[in-house]
Amino acid sequence: MKLVETNLPGCVVVEPEVFADARGFVFEAFNRDRLAARGLSPTFVQGNVSSSAHGVLRGLHYQWPNPQGKYVSVLEGEVWDVAVDIRRGSPHFGRWTAVVLSAENRRHFWIPEGFAHGFVVLSERALFTYLCTATYDPAADANIRWNDGDLAIDWPVAGPALSGKDAKAPFLADVSPERLPIFSP
Repeated sequence: MKLVETNLPGCVVVEPEVFADARGFVFEAFNRDRLAARGLSPTFVQGNVSSSAHGVLRGLHYQWPNPQGKYVSVLEGEVWDVAVDIRRGSPHFGRWTAVVLSAENRRHFWIPEGFAHGFVVLSERALFTYLCTATYDPAADANIRWNDGDLAIDWPVAGPALSGKDAKAPFLADVSPERLPIFSP
């Protein structure tokens, strides 16, 4: 298992060791002890799976209070996955990073608590999975506009398919500070 730092501290790409032969392949998608030995030790309490068609964009979602860290991957297809630091007081506030996740590259992406998260489907379909460090809390559910000009995320799909909720999400500058996570060094 290899951990690759992104340009946004805290967000890490996990590249598993894949054992393949003519019959197929196997790899560890998650191993608490191996990740903990490298300084990453989330405790997961919920797992989700979504299926989406090409051009579907889900995000940018987060919870506050009761934030969720997410360990995400793709079982089928390909997505462009984005994390945005929205923690009040963070030296990286408003910065984003992105990674391509696919069934082919078998990468996982760790997005810590306090970050907004979203993805857009690049393949015909994608089966997306994520483990969460907190259960879904409807009262804490929040989102930020996917095309917020201040964030300047370089989405690779023009005119994505959005949910009504995501299409009406506020810009980060319009979110009340008490509705944003707090940075703690």
